[in-house]
Amino acid sequence: MSVMGTRVQRREDPLFLTGGARYTADLQEPLLEGALHAHFVRSTIAHARITELDVSEARQAPGVVAVYTAADIAAAGDLGPAPVALPGMVPDVLARPWLATGVVRFVGEAIAVIVAETAAAAEDASELVIVDFDPLDVAVDPVFAATDQVILHPEHGSNIALEVPFGYTEELFDGCEVVVTRDLVNQRVAVAPLEPRGLAVVWHEGRVIVWSSTQAPHSVKGKLAGVYELQPEQVHVIAPAVGGGFGAKINLQTDEMLLPWVARTVKRPVRWAESRSESMVSMPHGRGQVHKIEIGGSRDGTVEAYRLTVLQDVGAYPGMGTFLPFMTRTMAPGTYVIPKIECNVKSVMTNTTPIEAYRGAGRPEATAAIERAFDLFAAEIGMDPVDVRRRNLIPADQFPYTTPTGAVYDCGDYAAALDVALAEADYEGLRAEQAARRAAGDPIQLGIGVAVYVEITAGPAGNQGEFAKVVLDNNGGLTVYTGSSSHGQGHNTAWAMLASDLTGIAMENIDVVAGDTDRVAEGGGTMGSRSLQLGGSAVWTATGQVVDKARAVAAELLEASVDDIELDVDRGIFHVAGTPTVSKTWAEVGTAGDIVGPVGAGATGLPIEAALTFTAENATFPFGAHIAVVEVDTETGKTTLRRIVTCDDAGRILNPLIVEGQRHGGIAQGVGQALFEHMMYDEDGNPQTSNLADYAFGSAAEFPSFDLVPLETPSPVNPLGAKGIGESGAIGGTPAVQSAVIDALSPFGITHLDMPYTAERVWRAVTGL
Repeated sequence: MSVMGTRVQRREDPLFLTGGARYTADLQEPLLEGALHAHFVRSTIAHARITELDVSEARQAPGVVAVYTAADIAAAGDLGPAPVALPGMVPDVLARPWLATGVVRFVGEAIAVIVAETAAAAEDASELVIVDFDPLDVAVDPVFAATDQVILHPEHGSNIALEVPFGYTEELFDGCEVVVTRDLVNQRVAVAPLEPRGLAVVWHEGRVIVWSSTQAPHSVKGKLAGVYELQPEQVHVIAPAVGGGFGAKINLQTDEMLLPWVARTVKRPVRWAESRSESMVSMPHGRGQVHKIEIGGSRDGTVEAYRLTVLQDVGAYPGMGTFLPFMTRTMAPGTYVIPKIECNVKSVMTNTTPIEAYRGAGRPEATAAIERAFDLFAAEIGMDPVDVRRRNLIPADQFPYTTPTGAVYDCGDYAAALDVALAEADYEGLRAEQAARRAAGDPIQLGIGVAVYVEITAGPAGNQGEFAKVVLDNNGGLTVYTGSSSHGQGHNTAWAMLASDLTGIAMENIDVVAGDTDRVAEGGGTMGSRSLQLGGSAVWTATGQVVDKARAVAAELLEASVDDIELDVDRGIFHVAGTPTVSKTWAEVGTAGDIVGPVGAGATGLPIEAALTFTAENATFPFGAHIAVVEVDTETGKTTLRRIVTCDDAGRILNPLIVEGQRHGGIAQGVGQALFEHMMYDEDGNPQTSNLADYAFGSAAEFPSFDLVPLETPSPVNPLGAKGIGESGAIGGTPAVQSAVIDALSPFGITHLDMPYTAERVWRAVTGL
């Protein structure tokens, strides 16, 4: 019986639930014995010249071993300039310095690093650092920053980090009966993983060994090798337990990359663990786009043209956030047949924390824009928003479907997802309840929101493929080495399921090795919902090759032709076809591999193994429909999510339990952005939500139980038929709730309101105050 598609409990959970998991801050490695602790002194002002930086008193503080500034790094002369985040795409003059050199550009920018015997001593000493600032004008709002009235990097001459005019046609909306235009804000949010960033580093026998809370250990290895001019074999990166990443831990940030230099200079191991308050201003943020949407069509509900103009806030230094609008443009059409589409993008620097990828990375922003556009268009022509969507959905018989922005959607049935979600939610019944409340003048108004989405997974950034190696040991067990790196996705369970399904070897006899660049030859890491379709396909394919090699050894042992050897997966044995009583177990094959030697169809002796990098020819495009039901107290502005029904396609499902967990997490973050989350700055660039007391981070108390409706449309682009699922909830959930809140407020003449829907914002909209 196949284990595929069954609800297998995650093998990794007992370790996490019992406190046995070891995160970077928990490590007790012998090589880290006597490690010093680093603490960064960070700017408390958004934009200023540093007129004085006095660390002399801090250097004399108890327990302090060293204090370093930009001047100290320059004087040492053994470290080159900090690399630009995306070389060749962003000018070198926009690279974030190791430590601020003369000017600070956001609250949270590192000015100095203190190294002490304890973390407390380092933090205490930071209070003794004297920094005098000469404040400069600030550009916090990206719309203002784009005017270049205040320029962050004078040597660059502009705040525009990147501008890509894909094309603008004056006559785009010619012939449209109705054209609706609206400016939207997809607000900046904090990533806020349960574990902030952390690093431990030691130089040992000519190598640097780094433990990092990262989503991509091999990427960290490559960056450090480049910065420190080392050969790849001189860098060893280990990702221990990682408490969430959501995109902010894909790239090693400049402050993290400095720590190996610190360790080399003090000649001792160094550890650093980011505090929560530090994380809120120094870990990269997400989202931060300003949109102008223009949508046109006929009064029968047919959409004929759509233009999306994107202004991306990238923060003070351009990184991956600079290129998120490319993903927004790719997914701009959403699930709809729209003959004419234009999307132009501009990325602008502001005096705020830099922005990087965050769950969905450009795709949630695209969905929020097109779904808001459809709601506005429906309201303008007086049609039900569901009817307008259904009229324009890409038909199921049109796949693979190439969009005007160049995406090739692999497969889908968008109408089916919408219909299933509407039926589960009882859409007609909800509309009837809503009408009754409105007629009665009920102060608690009901809002019903709908969103139909499609997203790209294992997209352009993930198409390089993923590595796997599978090895049979002489006890009949398997070891799976994977380039994917789990930070909550359940790879340990999923990869064991795949290998067990092909071999019949019990999952408890299959070990999974990940997150260690010495043990795993290469790897792309985990991001962009790529793991199962690339990493899982690599494991699946490599395991299949191991089966073929083992079959050849079994043929030799059974003195039969390899073509006559069958693997009975249910019993985990090899036998000659028609003679199941004479067989060889996996353990017998594994032990005999070195005796038999190279034989048959590629058997290579003990160990029997296979290693490869699986590469897909195209990305996959999961899709779904979300129906949100909210209650809005029009007297207080309080919004309560009463229900959310989601139908999320992820191709063929390996483990429904893991898929549901990923969906739950994504929905919570998507709803969180709509209702609670906003990383806010005042006009001087001071963060107003720099801790979890001020930043509204949703908990289980704020959410109802989610209604998850299954749907599977297997993808043709990988052998598992899999698509990504990790980001889907965050893509469909946000616009569905946004749609619902605006629907509830529509009797008050409100056609749009930017997120998040805090009680104050809603109350002010209703009262006009």
